[in-house]
Amino acid sequence: MDPRRRRLLVLGLDSVPPEFLFERYLPRMPRLKTVLDRSRFGTLLSTDPPITVPAWAVMFTGMDPGTLGLYGFRHRRPGSYLEMYTPTPQMLRSPPLWETLSRLGRRVAVIGMPPGYPPPTVNGIYVSDFLTPDGAKDFVTPASLVPEIEAIPGGYDFDITFRAEDRPRVERELFAMTRKRFALARTLWQKEPWDLFALHEIGPDRLHHAFWKFFDPAHPRYVASSEYADVADRYYAMLDEEIGAFLDHVPEDVTIFVASDHGSMAMHGCFAINQWLQQQGFLRLRTRSPEPGTPFEQLDVDWNHTTAWGAGGYYARIFFNLRGREPEGRLAPAEIPALILRLTRELGAVRRPDGAPLGVRVLEPAQTYRSVQSDPPDLMLYFGDLRWRSAGTVGHPGLFLTENDTGPDDAVHSFDGLFAFADPRRPGTEHLPPQRIIDVAPTLLKHLGIPVPDTMQGRPIAALE
Repeated sequence: MDPRRRRLLVLGLDSVPPEFLFERYLPRMPRLKTVLDRSRFGTLLSTDPPITVPAWAVMFTGMDPGTLGLYGFRHRRPGSYLEMYTPTPQMLRSPPLWETLSRLGRRVAVIGMPPGYPPPTVNGIYVSDFLTPDGAKDFVTPASLVPEIEAIPGGYDFDITFRAEDRPRVERELFAMTRKRFALARTLWQKEPWDLFALHEIGPDRLHHAFWKFFDPAHPRYVASSEYADVADRYYAMLDEEIGAFLDHVPEDVTIFVASDHGSMAMHGCFAINQWLQQQGFLRLRTRSPEPGTPFEQLDVDWNHTTAWGAGGYYARIFFNLRGREPEGRLAPAEIPALILRLTRELGAVRRPDGAPLGVRVLEPAQTYRSVQSDPPDLMLYFGDLRWRSAGTVGHPGLFLTENDTGPDDAVHSFDGLFAFADPRRPGTEHLPPQRIIDVAPTLLKHLGIPVPDTMQGRPIAALE
Protein backbone atom coordinates (compact mmCIF):
# COMPACT_ATOMS: atom_id res chain seq x y z
CA MET A 1 0.00 0.00 0.00
CA ASP A 2 1.18 3.51 -0.86
CA PRO A 3 2.28 5.04 2.49
CA ARG A 4 0.83 8.39 1.34
CA ARG A 5 -2.64 6.91 0.89
CA ARG A 6 -4.99 7.98 3.65
CA ARG A 7 -6.99 5.40 5.54
CA LEU A 8 -10.41 6.06 7.07
CA LEU A 9 -12.28 4.45 9.97
CA VAL A 10 -16.00 5.28 10.30
CA LEU A 11 -17.81 4.58 13.58
CA GLY A 12 -21.54 5.02 13.00
CA LEU A 13 -23.53 5.25 16.25
CA ASP A 14 -27.20 5.21 15.41
CA SER A 15 -29.51 7.85 16.94
CA VAL A 16 -27.01 9.41 19.37
CA PRO A 17 -27.80 13.09 20.07
CA PRO A 18 -24.80 15.40 20.48
CA GLU A 19 -25.58 16.22 24.11
CA PHE A 20 -25.24 12.54 25.02
CA LEU A 21 -21.81 11.98 23.52
CA PHE A 22 -20.35 15.43 24.11
CA GLU A 23 -21.80 16.04 27.57
CA ARG A 24 -24.04 13.70 29.54
CA TYR A 25 -22.29 10.36 28.97
CA LEU A 26 -18.82 11.60 28.08
CA PRO A 27 -17.56 10.97 31.67
CA ARG A 28 -18.49 7.30 31.06
CA MET A 29 -16.54 7.19 27.81
CA PRO A 30 -12.84 7.90 28.42
CA ARG A 31 -11.65 6.15 25.25
CA LEU A 32 -14.00 8.09 23.01
CA LYS A 33 -12.93 11.26 24.81
CA THR A 34 -9.38 10.66 23.59
CA VAL A 35 -10.79 10.76 20.05
CA LEU A 36 -12.79 13.94 20.71
CA ASP A 37 -9.71 15.58 22.22
CA ARG A 38 -8.07 15.44 18.78
CA SER A 39 -11.20 16.09 16.71
CA ARG A 40 -13.16 18.82 15.08
CA PHE A 41 -16.66 17.97 16.18
CA GLY A 42 -20.21 19.26 16.49
CA THR A 43 -23.84 18.78 15.55
CA LEU A 44 -24.68 17.03 12.28
CA LEU A 45 -28.06 18.16 10.94
CA SER A 46 -29.97 15.18 9.56
CA THR A 47 -32.18 14.90 6.50
CA ASP A 48 -35.93 14.83 5.80
CA PRO A 49 -37.05 12.48 7.21
CA PRO A 50 -34.47 11.97 10.02
CA ILE A 51 -34.69 8.19 10.00
CA THR A 52 -31.95 5.54 9.82
CA VAL A 53 -33.17 4.74 6.31
CA PRO A 54 -32.55 7.11 4.48
CA ALA A 55 -30.19 9.17 6.70
CA TRP A 56 -27.09 6.93 6.50
CA ALA A 57 -27.49 6.65 2.75
CA VAL A 58 -27.67 10.44 2.47
CA MET A 59 -24.52 10.69 4.60
CA PHE A 60 -22.45 8.40 2.39
CA THR A 61 -23.79 9.35 -1.04
CA GLY A 62 -24.09 13.13 -0.66
CA MET A 63 -27.55 12.97 -2.27
CA ASP A 64 -31.00 13.72 -0.88
CA PRO A 65 -33.59 11.00 -0.14
CA GLY A 66 -35.76 11.80 -3.15
CA THR A 67 -32.83 11.49 -5.54
CA LEU A 68 -31.83 8.23 -3.86
CA GLY A 69 -35.41 6.95 -3.87
CA LEU A 70 -35.45 6.27 -0.12
CA TYR A 71 -38.20 7.54 2.18
CA GLY A 72 -38.08 5.24 5.20
CA PHE A 73 -38.01 1.62 6.29
CA ARG A 74 -41.09 0.78 4.26
CA HIS A 75 -42.23 1.84 0.80
CA ARG A 76 -45.69 1.37 -0.68
CA ARG A 77 -45.69 -1.06 -3.57
CA PRO A 78 -47.03 0.55 -6.77
CA GLY A 79 -50.50 -0.57 -7.72
CA SER A 80 -51.43 -1.49 -4.15
CA TYR A 81 -53.14 0.42 -1.39
CA LEU A 82 -50.84 -0.37 1.52
CA GLU A 83 -48.68 -3.30 0.55
CA MET A 84 -45.23 -2.38 1.81
CA TYR A 85 -41.74 -3.51 0.90
CA THR A 86 -38.34 -2.93 2.50
CA PRO A 87 -35.83 -0.91 0.43
CA THR A 88 -32.50 -2.52 -0.44
CA PRO A 89 -29.04 -1.11 -1.17
CA GLN A 90 -29.51 -2.14 -4.79
CA MET A 91 -32.23 0.53 -5.04
CA LEU A 92 -29.83 3.43 -4.39
CA ARG A 93 -29.75 5.76 -7.39
CA SER A 94 -26.29 7.08 -6.44
CA PRO A 95 -23.21 5.15 -5.25
CA PRO A 96 -22.20 5.29 -1.58
CA LEU A 97 -18.61 5.92 -0.56
CA TRP A 98 -17.62 2.24 -0.41
CA GLU A 99 -18.82 1.57 -3.95
CA THR A 100 -16.89 4.56 -5.29
CA LEU A 101 -13.75 3.36 -3.52
CA SER A 102 -14.30 -0.20 -4.76
CA ARG A 103 -14.42 0.97 -8.38
CA LEU A 104 -11.08 2.71 -7.83
CA GLY A 105 -9.49 -0.48 -6.53
CA ARG A 106 -9.48 0.60 -2.88
CA ARG A 107 -10.15 -2.05 -0.26
CA VAL A 108 -13.20 -1.61 1.95
CA ALA A 109 -14.94 -3.38 4.82
CA VAL A 110 -18.46 -2.38 5.88
CA ILE A 111 -20.45 -3.81 8.80
CA GLY A 112 -24.17 -3.19 9.12
CA MET A 113 -24.53 0.12 7.28
CA PRO A 114 -28.20 0.62 6.29
CA PRO A 115 -29.74 -0.12 3.92
CA GLY A 116 -27.56 -3.20 3.78
CA TYR A 117 -29.59 -6.27 2.85
CA PRO A 118 -28.94 -8.07 0.64
CA PRO A 119 -25.30 -6.98 0.99
CA PRO A 120 -23.84 -5.33 -2.10
CA THR A 121 -20.68 -6.62 -3.73
CA VAL A 122 -17.68 -4.44 -2.87
CA ASN A 123 -13.93 -4.68 -3.23
CA GLY A 124 -13.61 -6.28 0.19
CA ILE A 125 -16.29 -7.25 2.73
CA TYR A 126 -19.87 -6.14 3.38
CA VAL A 127 -21.86 -7.56 6.30
CA SER A 128 -25.58 -6.73 6.04
CA ASP A 129 -27.59 -4.62 8.47
CA PHE A 130 -30.40 -4.84 11.03
CA LEU A 131 -32.93 -5.30 8.20
CA THR A 132 -31.52 -8.78 7.54
CA PRO A 133 -34.38 -11.33 7.74
CA ASP A 134 -34.24 -13.96 10.47
CA GLY A 135 -32.42 -17.06 9.28
CA ALA A 136 -30.96 -15.43 6.17
CA LYS A 137 -27.73 -16.99 4.94
CA ASP A 138 -26.89 -14.38 2.30
CA PHE A 139 -25.84 -11.75 4.84
CA VAL A 140 -22.24 -11.15 3.79
CA THR A 141 -20.20 -10.71 0.66
CA PRO A 142 -18.10 -12.63 -0.07
CA ALA A 143 -20.30 -15.58 0.95
CA SER A 144 -17.20 -17.54 1.98
CA LEU A 145 -17.18 -15.52 5.23
CA VAL A 146 -20.52 -16.91 6.44
CA PRO A 147 -18.94 -19.77 8.48
CA GLU A 148 -16.47 -17.37 10.12
CA ILE A 149 -19.22 -14.99 11.22
CA GLU A 150 -21.48 -17.78 12.40
CA ALA A 151 -18.59 -19.15 14.47
CA ILE A 152 -18.57 -16.07 16.72
CA PRO A 153 -19.18 -17.32 20.29
CA GLY A 154 -22.88 -16.96 21.01
CA GLY A 155 -23.62 -16.16 17.38
CA TYR A 156 -23.96 -12.78 15.69
CA ASP A 157 -27.01 -10.55 16.16
CA PHE A 158 -28.19 -8.18 13.45
CA ASP A 159 -30.85 -6.69 15.72
CA ILE A 160 -33.03 -7.34 18.75
CA THR A 161 -36.78 -7.14 19.41
CA PHE A 162 -36.78 -3.87 21.34
CA ARG A 163 -40.48 -2.92 21.40
CA ALA A 164 -41.35 -5.35 24.18
CA GLU A 165 -42.42 -5.24 27.82
CA ASP A 166 -39.83 -7.86 28.79
CA ARG A 167 -37.14 -5.28 29.45
CA PRO A 168 -34.75 -7.63 31.29
CA ARG A 169 -34.53 -9.62 28.05
CA VAL A 170 -34.21 -6.44 25.96
CA GLU A 171 -31.34 -5.20 28.14
CA ARG A 172 -29.57 -8.54 28.07
CA GLU A 173 -29.84 -8.90 24.30
CA LEU A 174 -28.92 -5.26 23.67
CA PHE A 175 -25.62 -5.46 25.52
CA ALA A 176 -24.80 -8.82 23.93
CA MET A 177 -25.55 -7.57 20.40
CA THR A 178 -23.19 -4.61 20.70
CA ARG A 179 -20.38 -6.74 22.12
CA LYS A 180 -20.78 -9.23 19.26
CA ARG A 181 -20.72 -6.46 16.67
CA PHE A 182 -17.42 -5.11 17.95
CA ALA A 183 -15.97 -8.61 18.28
CA LEU A 184 -16.66 -9.09 14.58
CA ALA A 185 -15.27 -5.64 13.79
CA ARG A 186 -12.00 -6.44 15.55
CA THR A 187 -11.70 -9.69 13.63
CA LEU A 188 -12.34 -8.13 10.23
CA TRP A 189 -10.17 -5.07 10.91
CA GLN A 190 -7.11 -7.25 11.40
CA LYS A 191 -7.52 -9.10 8.11
CA GLU A 192 -5.75 -6.38 6.09
CA PRO A 193 -4.96 -2.62 6.09
CA TRP A 194 -8.33 -1.40 4.79
CA ASP A 195 -8.61 1.91 2.94
CA LEU A 196 -12.09 2.31 4.42
CA PHE A 197 -13.54 0.46 7.40
CA ALA A 198 -17.11 1.45 8.30
CA LEU A 199 -19.03 0.08 11.29
CA HIS A 200 -22.67 0.81 12.08
CA GLU A 201 -23.95 0.12 15.60
CA ILE A 202 -27.75 0.13 16.01
CA GLY A 203 -27.54 -0.41 19.79
CA PRO A 204 -27.93 3.22 20.95
CA ASP A 205 -31.14 3.54 18.96
CA ARG A 206 -32.56 0.42 20.62
CA LEU A 207 -31.49 1.66 24.04
CA HIS A 208 -33.32 4.95 23.56
CA HIS A 209 -36.53 3.38 22.27
CA ALA A 210 -36.70 0.77 25.03
CA PHE A 211 -35.49 2.68 28.09
CA TRP A 212 -35.72 6.48 27.67
CA LYS A 213 -38.53 6.97 30.18
CA PHE A 214 -36.41 5.32 32.88
CA PHE A 215 -33.40 7.66 32.64
CA ASP A 216 -34.93 11.01 31.61
CA PRO A 217 -36.95 12.83 34.33
CA ALA A 218 -38.36 15.12 31.62
CA HIS A 219 -40.03 12.23 29.80
CA PRO A 220 -43.86 12.56 29.91
CA ARG A 221 -44.10 9.02 31.31
CA TYR A 222 -40.96 9.08 33.47
CA VAL A 223 -40.62 6.11 35.83
CA ALA A 224 -38.80 7.22 38.97
CA SER A 225 -36.57 4.95 41.07
CA SER A 226 -36.50 2.26 38.39
CA GLU A 227 -33.96 -0.53 38.20
CA TYR A 228 -33.21 0.84 34.74
CA ALA A 229 -32.35 4.36 35.92
CA ASP A 230 -28.68 3.73 35.15
CA VAL A 231 -29.12 1.53 32.06
CA ALA A 232 -27.96 4.31 29.70
CA ASP A 233 -24.89 5.01 31.87
CA ARG A 234 -24.02 1.32 31.80
CA TYR A 235 -24.66 0.94 28.08
CA TYR A 236 -22.56 3.94 27.05
CA ALA A 237 -19.77 2.79 29.37
CA MET A 238 -19.87 -0.67 27.76
CA LEU A 239 -19.94 0.90 24.29
CA ASP A 240 -16.83 2.90 25.19
CA GLU A 241 -15.07 -0.27 26.35
CA GLU A 242 -15.82 -1.91 23.02
CA ILE A 243 -14.71 1.15 21.06
CA GLY A 244 -11.52 1.26 23.12
CA ALA A 245 -10.77 -2.43 22.53
CA PHE A 246 -11.20 -1.79 18.82
CA LEU A 247 -9.05 1.36 18.80
CA ASP A 248 -6.22 -0.61 20.42
CA HIS A 249 -5.67 -2.11 16.96
CA VAL A 250 -5.95 1.14 14.97
CA PRO A 251 -2.67 2.85 13.99
CA GLU A 252 -2.26 6.55 14.75
CA ASP A 253 -2.14 7.49 11.05
CA VAL A 254 -5.76 6.38 10.43
CA THR A 255 -8.39 9.13 10.23
CA ILE A 256 -11.37 8.45 12.51
CA PHE A 257 -14.85 9.74 11.70
CA VAL A 258 -17.53 9.24 14.38
CA ALA A 259 -21.11 10.13 13.48
CA SER A 260 -24.78 9.57 14.18
CA ASP A 261 -27.47 9.75 11.54
CA HIS A 262 -29.91 11.73 13.70
CA GLY A 263 -30.62 12.30 17.37
CA SER A 264 -33.26 11.02 19.77
CA MET A 265 -35.74 12.61 22.16
CA ALA A 266 -38.61 11.62 24.41
CA MET A 267 -41.76 10.46 22.67
CA HIS A 268 -44.87 12.38 23.75
CA GLY A 269 -47.30 9.92 22.17
CA CYS A 270 -48.97 9.11 18.86
CA PHE A 271 -51.47 10.89 16.65
CA ALA A 272 -53.90 8.49 14.94
CA ILE A 273 -53.65 9.82 11.40
CA ASN A 274 -56.08 7.41 9.71
CA GLN A 275 -58.64 7.93 12.45
CA TRP A 276 -58.35 11.69 11.91
CA LEU A 277 -58.66 11.25 8.12
CA GLN A 278 -61.78 9.19 8.76
CA GLN A 279 -63.29 11.85 11.02
CA GLN A 280 -62.60 14.59 8.49
CA GLY A 281 -64.16 12.64 5.63
CA PHE A 282 -61.00 11.89 3.63
CA LEU A 283 -61.16 8.17 4.47
CA ARG A 284 -64.40 6.19 4.56
CA LEU A 285 -64.81 2.74 6.09
CA ARG A 286 -67.59 0.26 5.51
CA THR A 287 -67.16 -0.97 9.08
CA ARG A 288 -68.73 1.50 11.49
CA SER A 289 -66.81 0.63 14.66
CA PRO A 290 -63.47 -1.13 14.10
CA GLU A 291 -61.87 -2.81 17.07
CA PRO A 292 -59.38 -0.58 18.95
CA GLY A 293 -55.96 -0.74 17.34
CA THR A 294 -57.13 -2.29 14.05
CA PRO A 295 -54.31 -2.09 11.45
CA PHE A 296 -55.18 -0.28 8.26
CA GLU A 297 -54.52 -3.41 6.20
CA GLN A 298 -57.41 -5.14 7.98
CA LEU A 299 -59.97 -2.40 7.34
CA ASP A 300 -62.82 -2.61 4.86
CA VAL A 301 -62.22 0.67 3.06
CA ASP A 302 -64.83 2.23 0.79
CA TRP A 303 -62.39 3.34 -1.87
CA ASN A 304 -65.08 4.92 -4.02
CA HIS A 305 -65.50 7.55 -1.30
CA THR A 306 -61.90 7.78 -0.05
CA THR A 307 -59.49 10.49 -1.19
CA ALA A 308 -56.54 10.00 1.19
CA TRP A 309 -55.15 7.53 3.70
CA GLY A 310 -52.00 7.27 5.75
CA ALA A 311 -49.32 5.04 7.22
CA GLY A 312 -47.80 5.14 10.68
CA GLY A 313 -44.20 5.56 11.78
CA TYR A 314 -41.90 8.35 12.90
CA TYR A 315 -43.76 10.55 10.45
CA ALA A 316 -47.06 10.10 8.61
CA ARG A 317 -47.00 9.14 4.97
CA ILE A 318 -50.13 10.29 3.16
CA PHE A 319 -51.28 8.70 -0.09
CA PHE A 320 -53.93 10.01 -2.48
CA ASN A 321 -56.47 7.78 -4.18
CA LEU A 322 -55.41 8.95 -7.61
CA ARG A 323 -57.29 8.00 -10.74
CA GLY A 324 -55.17 5.92 -13.10
CA ARG A 325 -52.66 5.05 -10.37
CA GLU A 326 -54.67 3.32 -7.65
CA PRO A 327 -56.90 0.30 -8.41
CA GLU A 328 -60.04 2.26 -7.49
CA GLY A 329 -58.69 5.79 -7.85
CA ARG A 330 -61.22 8.62 -7.79
CA LEU A 331 -59.15 11.84 -7.75
CA ALA A 332 -58.07 13.58 -10.94
CA PRO A 333 -54.54 15.07 -10.84
CA ALA A 334 -56.05 18.56 -11.11
CA GLU A 335 -57.83 18.03 -7.78
CA ILE A 336 -54.63 17.36 -5.78
CA PRO A 337 -53.53 20.97 -5.07
CA ALA A 338 -56.89 21.82 -3.51
CA LEU A 339 -56.80 18.60 -1.48
CA ILE A 340 -53.34 19.47 -0.14
CA LEU A 341 -54.52 22.95 0.84
CA ARG A 342 -57.53 21.52 2.67
CA LEU A 343 -55.44 18.91 4.48
CA THR A 344 -52.89 21.52 5.50
CA ARG A 345 -55.57 23.89 6.79
CA GLU A 346 -57.47 21.26 8.76
CA LEU A 347 -54.32 19.67 10.20
CA GLY A 348 -53.26 23.12 11.36
CA ALA A 349 -56.36 23.28 13.55
CA VAL A 350 -55.58 20.02 15.43
CA ARG A 351 -55.09 20.49 19.18
CA ARG A 352 -53.25 18.25 21.58
CA PRO A 353 -55.03 16.86 24.66
CA ASP A 354 -53.69 19.82 26.67
CA GLY A 355 -55.35 22.26 24.26
CA ALA A 356 -52.15 23.50 22.62
CA PRO A 357 -51.73 23.25 18.84
CA LEU A 358 -50.24 19.94 17.75
CA GLY A 359 -48.14 21.68 15.14
CA VAL A 360 -48.10 19.85 11.83
CA ARG A 361 -45.42 20.32 9.21
CA VAL A 362 -46.54 19.29 5.72
CA LEU A 363 -43.88 18.37 3.16
CA GLU A 364 -44.42 17.56 -0.51
CA PRO A 365 -41.61 15.30 -1.77
CA ALA A 366 -41.54 17.03 -5.16
CA GLN A 367 -40.95 20.36 -3.40
CA THR A 368 -38.58 18.97 -0.75
CA TYR A 369 -36.06 17.10 -2.91
CA ARG A 370 -34.13 17.93 -6.06
CA SER A 371 -35.74 14.95 -7.76
CA VAL A 372 -38.20 12.26 -6.72
CA GLN A 373 -37.40 8.65 -7.58
CA SER A 374 -38.82 5.25 -6.71
CA ASP A 375 -42.08 5.19 -4.66
CA PRO A 376 -42.51 8.31 -2.52
CA PRO A 377 -45.54 9.14 -0.37
CA ASP A 378 -47.68 11.95 -1.70
CA LEU A 379 -47.22 13.95 1.52
CA MET A 380 -44.98 13.68 4.57
CA LEU A 381 -46.34 14.95 7.91
CA TYR A 382 -44.34 15.75 11.04
CA PHE A 383 -46.35 16.02 14.26
CA GLY A 384 -45.19 18.31 17.07
CA ASP A 385 -41.65 18.66 15.69
CA LEU A 386 -41.57 14.84 15.49
CA ARG A 387 -42.26 14.36 19.21
CA TRP A 388 -45.55 12.65 18.30
CA ARG A 389 -45.41 9.49 16.19
CA SER A 390 -47.95 8.69 13.51
CA ALA A 391 -50.31 5.82 14.39
CA GLY A 392 -51.80 4.12 11.35
CA THR A 393 -54.27 2.01 13.34
CA VAL A 394 -57.88 3.01 14.02
CA GLY A 395 -60.68 2.32 16.52
CA HIS A 396 -59.07 4.21 19.41
CA PRO A 397 -61.13 6.18 21.97
CA GLY A 398 -59.41 9.37 20.84
CA LEU A 399 -56.94 10.73 18.29
CA PHE A 400 -54.00 10.84 20.72
CA LEU A 401 -52.36 7.74 22.16
CA THR A 402 -49.95 7.79 25.08
CA GLU A 403 -48.15 4.70 23.78
CA ASN A 404 -46.94 3.55 20.38
CA ASP A 405 -49.54 1.44 18.59
CA THR A 406 -46.92 -1.06 17.37
CA GLY A 407 -45.37 -1.84 20.75
CA PRO A 408 -43.78 -0.07 23.74
CA ASP A 409 -41.61 2.84 22.68
CA ASP A 410 -40.08 5.68 24.69
CA ALA A 411 -38.25 7.73 22.05
CA VAL A 412 -38.57 9.40 18.68
CA HIS A 413 -36.01 10.91 16.34
CA SER A 414 -34.65 14.45 16.27
CA PHE A 415 -32.74 16.27 13.55
CA ASP A 416 -29.59 16.82 15.62
CA GLY A 417 -27.03 14.08 15.11
CA LEU A 418 -23.30 14.46 15.71
CA PHE A 419 -19.90 14.17 14.09
CA ALA A 420 -16.28 14.06 15.21
CA PHE A 421 -13.42 14.10 12.69
CA ALA A 422 -10.00 13.11 14.01
CA ASP A 423 -7.47 13.80 11.26
CA PRO A 424 -3.93 12.76 12.30
CA ARG A 425 -2.53 15.59 10.16
CA ARG A 426 -4.44 18.18 12.24
CA PRO A 427 -4.27 17.31 15.94
CA GLY A 428 -6.21 19.37 18.43
CA THR A 429 -9.85 19.92 19.26
CA GLU A 430 -12.39 22.39 17.91
CA HIS A 431 -16.16 22.60 18.41
CA LEU A 432 -17.59 23.57 15.02
CA PRO A 433 -20.96 25.09 14.06
CA PRO A 434 -23.65 22.62 12.92
CA GLN A 435 -22.96 20.89 9.60
CA ARG A 436 -25.23 19.09 7.10
CA ILE A 437 -25.37 15.32 6.80
CA ILE A 438 -25.48 15.55 2.99
CA ASP A 439 -22.01 17.17 3.04
CA VAL A 440 -20.27 14.20 4.68
CA ALA A 441 -19.67 12.09 1.55
CA PRO A 442 -17.95 14.83 -0.48
CA THR A 443 -15.89 15.76 2.59
CA LEU A 444 -14.65 12.20 3.02
CA LEU A 445 -13.99 11.79 -0.71
CA LYS A 446 -11.87 14.93 -0.74
CA HIS A 447 -10.03 13.79 2.38
CA LEU A 448 -9.20 10.51 0.65
CA GLY A 449 -7.90 12.37 -2.39
CA ILE A 450 -10.80 11.43 -4.66
CA PRO A 451 -12.44 14.06 -6.89
CA VAL A 452 -15.95 15.08 -5.84
CA PRO A 453 -18.44 14.60 -8.71
CA ASP A 454 -20.12 17.78 -9.91
CA THR A 455 -23.44 15.92 -9.75
CA MET A 456 -23.15 15.36 -6.00
CA GLN A 457 -25.59 17.58 -4.12
CA GLY A 458 -23.49 17.86 -0.97
CA ARG A 459 -20.32 19.94 -0.86
CA PRO A 460 -17.12 19.42 1.16
CA ILE A 461 -17.18 20.90 4.66
CA ALA A 462 -14.54 23.62 4.55
CA ALA A 463 -13.76 23.37 8.27
CA LEU A 464 -12.75 19.70 7.86
CA GLU A 465 -10.44 20.17 4.88
